[in-house]
Amino acid sequence: MKELVVVLFLFSSFLLFLSIFKRLFLKENRIQYRVNRYIVQAEQGEDKAKSPRFNIQLKYTKNHIRKKFLTKDKNVKLELFLSRSGVPLKPEEYVMFQFISIALTSGISYLIFESLLILPFTAVLGYYIPKMILVNKQKRRLKDFNDDLPEMISTIIGALRAGFSFQQALKSVMEEAGPILKEELKLVIKEMQYGTSVEDALNQLKERMPSEDLDLMIQAIVIQRQVGGNLATVLEKIVETIRDRIKIQGQISTLTAQGRLSGAIVGLLPVILGLILYIIEPSYIGTLFENAIGIILLVVAIVSCIIGFFLIRKITAIEV
Repeated sequence: MKELVVVLFLFSSFLLFLSIFKRLFLKENRIQYRVNRYIVQAEQGEDKAKSPRFNIQLKYTKNHIRKKFLTKDKNVKLELFLSRSGVPLKPEEYVMFQFISIALTSGISYLIFESLLILPFTAVLGYYIPKMILVNKQKRRLKDFNDDLPEMISTIIGALRAGFSFQQALKSVMEEAGPILKEELKLVIKEMQYGTSVEDALNQLKERMPSEDLDLMIQAIVIQRQVGGNLATVLEKIVETIRDRIKIQGQISTLTAQGRLSGAIVGLLPVILGLILYIIEPSYIGTLFENAIGIILLVVAIVSCIIGFFLIRKITAIEV
């Protein structure tokens, strides 16, 4: 009976986890999603547009989390973190995602090991899983942005030399840019249209996109607007510097490939050996799962492998 209750709890937690996880990779932005939802509700009629009990309860839960777990500073930091990741989540929804992840990892580990000793370790792991997902998404998003940046600057240079203003040059870039760059430039242009100065709009872009290459470009634009000069010439020098940096980063990535592969082997080799031993002689490995000392040794081994993997990644990550 106890196992059935745990399984049902895990299944319901998994469904909630899956629904929030789906929103992490929602291509459509939040505003457009909400507009489309209200359009559909209006077409279906006012009676059908009323929120069901589940939505009301979910809204109440979000408000409770916002009041109990999120201070003003933490809310601002989470909003910046989520915007850098490009996910349509609010801070309270992210906290819900963490709670569900903790419940899932703890429940699954209890079903596998049938021991309460491992629950604190798996709870910590579950707490950090959403953050690891978003950090990985943030890195990929920043990489795509940096890849498009040299072409963006080159297009701005061409537009400026053709007689366009800086804001008009940004609009011409936005029409041809990739999805991430287009989204950010659209927000910058909208802020300028609402009265925000060019410097403030670009600095807010730098907050959302912590790119060193972008920072270099923004500093050049801000200085040029303060002291004057030919912006196209300055940006031309900057884009050459950025392309040289990208070239050097590619060379370093090639030279450190062996080290990164070693890190992957360090992390995977114990797992593969454990599976092989379990297939050949289950009693050798089975002992580790049958008593508290064995489970503690397994946890220490897993943590050590993870630390070794990230240390090697850190050593081979050379900044240019």
